[in-house]
Parts: sequence; C-alpha cells; structure tokens
Amino acid sequence: MSDMSVASRTECTWLTDSFRAHEARNLTQPSLMTSLQAPEAAANAPASSGAHGEGYTEAFDTLVGAVYEGPMESPPWKTVLELLRAALDATHTTLILRPPSSDNTGVMINSGDVTTQGIESYESHYFDLDPFVKLKEGEVVSAEELLGEQWLKSEIYRDYMQAINVRHLLGADIYTKEGIECRLRATRPHGAAPFSERDKALCRALLPHLKRSIRLHAHMDRLECDRRLFAGTVNRLLVGMVSLSRTGTLLDINDEAQRILDEKDGIRLHGNALAFENNQESRDFQAMVRRALDDAPTDDSTAVEGLSITRPSGRAPLGVLVRAIPFGEWSESGHRPAAVIFLRDPESNSDEPSRDLLRRLYGLTRMESALAMLLVEGLTLDEAAEQLDVRRNTARTHLRSIFCKTGVTRQTMLVRLLLKSVVSLR
Repeated sequence: MSDMSVASRTECTWLTDSFRAHEARNLTQPSLMTSLQAPEAAANAPASSGAHGEGYTEAFDTLVGAVYEGPMESPPWKTVLELLRAALDATHTTLILRPPSSDNTGVMINSGDVTTQGIESYESHYFDLDPFVKLKEGEVVSAEELLGEQWLKSEIYRDYMQAINVRHLLGADIYTKEGIECRLRATRPHGAAPFSERDKALCRALLPHLKRSIRLHAHMDRLECDRRLFAGTVNRLLVGMVSLSRTGTLLDINDEAQRILDEKDGIRLHGNALAFENNQESRDFQAMVRRALDDAPTDDSTAVEGLSITRPSGRAPLGVLVRAIPFGEWSESGHRPAAVIFLRDPESNSDEPSRDLLRRLYGLTRMESALAMLLVEGLTLDEAAEQLDVRRNTARTHLRSIFCKTGVTRQTMLVRLLLKSVVSLR
C-alpha cells in the first residue's frame, strides 16, 4: 500500500463514516456491507491505522483485496464490482475493459440487473453517442459535472439512459503505458440522491489499485495467449504432452496425449497416473520420471530420456520422452509443472487441411497435393497411385510437376522438405 498516492490515502479518512452512512440508509444489500465491516468495528475505528495510512478500514482492505483477486476470476473483477456497487448504493457498476468501437463490440463486465438488449444497444449504437468518455485520468466525476445541463438533454440520456432508469452516472477512466484504456462506471436511478464527494473519494482511492490489477491481467492474458498458441502447435504436430508436478501428480494432458491414452494400447490413464501393460516398461518409465523430478534444473541443459512402449495390438510402438522442466529464478509453487512426458504415435496421420495449405504454399493442384501427402505418410509411389486410383505413369507425371514446383529432385528430398515446412504447424 506504500505506493498509493498521498491524495488517495487522505481520502481514505472518509471511508469509515461513509460506510456507516450507507448502513444508516439501510442499503438494499445490508448483509454485504456488514461483511465488509461490522458496524461496531466502524464505530471504534481509530483515526489512523499505522502502517496502512490514515483512515484505512477493514472494508477498504476487503475492496482492495478483491481488486487484486479480480484477474483470477471469470469474469474478471466480478466480486469487486459487486462490493463497490453495494458500497456506492449504486444500481449498476461496470468495468469497460475494451471500449466499443465501429470495429468491435468491446468487452464490458457488469454488476447489477442488466439486459442483453440493453448491453447490445450500447455496444452497437449508443457508444458512438456517449459524451462521457476520455475522462482525465485519476479524476472521478459525474455526468452532470462534466456536461452540465447538456447531460439531461443529450441523445444518449433521452433515448437510452432514461429508458433503463439511469439518472446519475459516475465515472473514471484508466490509461496504462501499454495503451490500455478502461472505464469504470456506476449508476443510480431516478429518485435517488446524486453520488456524493465521499462516493467519489472511495472510487479515487481504488483507482491506483485497479490500474495495477488491470496491468497484471493484461500480462497474464498475453501469457495465456502464448500458452494456447504453443499448446495448439504441439497438438497439430501430433505430439502428446503430459505435465507432472514436483510430487508426480498429473497436471495437464493435451488432446493428442488424451487420444493415445484413450486407446489403452500399451499405456492408459489409471486414476491420476499412467499405467503400462508391460511391467518392465512401467518400471523403466517410473525410474525416468523420478530422475527428472529429482533433477530440478535451472536451465535448459537437462537430460532427456526416451522409451518405446509396446502395443498389444501389434501396431508400431509408441515413443515416450521424459524431460525435467527448468525452474525459473523466482519459482515458488510446488504445483507448477516440474516434468513433461511427450508421447508420439508413429501411425498417427495429419488431418486433411494440410492438402489445401500445400496447394497455397507451392501452387500444387489438388491431385499433386494429395499425392505429396501420401508420400509424406510413407507410401511408395505405386501405393499412392493405387490409393488415388490413377496409373503409375500418371502418378510419375504428377511427381515430376511437384519436383518442379518445390525445387527438389528426389522423392526423399520432397518428403524432408514437407516435413520441415510450415505445413505441420497449420
């Protein structure tokens, strides 16, 4: 809390009285306010709370905690929006993570009773008429403070806000150095009192925390995008992947690994562990895993061990690799992946979409791309011609055309080229 602005700390001196005032007004959700701070605690709260800064209350700590828990919720910040709505005695509280535009509908998290139609109306039309935007960072203002009498005369109020029973609008905008723009909004209905200075003080005190939390969320979102990209690539390469914690607990299984395990052909999932048909292979595998978990490397120099898994069906053996995952310099969690198991089925074939990609990459015809894919899958030219229901000489003619378009001169060179191309990353 030491990096909170001086102004925010000073404004916190109003919080205890503000929450007591809400209790006295008999909020529609008194139990929620009671959970923030018991009235007795508020009444006995000291003027200063030492290291936390003047006027900090248990209620404010709860709000700040919910702000930082927000990035881990779905939808994010749902809890703090509910708490803030109760604290402000508002009808709605909304966090606009990405403002709507003519190109996209934006992203909004709402607390309070909202209708799909109301949200869609704003996202598709009324956002363009909204004058309550681009607020100065750090300021918390009402629509009437910003627009004066024009607020009640504005088209968005007359045609939209009035219809959904919004009279008072309080807002603050957040901008980050990464280019993020977010908007915090709170509303009250017709007949309710305007937002007070103490309401604004509460929002101002929360803004620095919300900004940091939004930046953390953006960083986590980028990491999640990277994770999904790489996980999808591994799946498309037909590589099964199983991650283990430091205790050997299975943490994650990707789609290809799940497919292999579901076949129960030499290896299967038994509870929360991998089980093998062959006892010796099981012992060898367990020893490999123990060595990987005991290794705990801090860089990528860790050794990789491999094993072939016999399949009772008589199909080609499965390939298994076990590798320890290096710990980061500041890793602290025992539940992070500590080792990874790679599974490869040599008889697994790529999906059909690769043929279309081949055609676009090398200018192949449909027949040429089909022939190329069969050769990559290990068929001879005669076998491929038979499967395509063409004569061998016709297949040879197509193959010469493929050579010309891809710049290779031999079938082995063609297979190597395609296996190393971006086709497998589709």
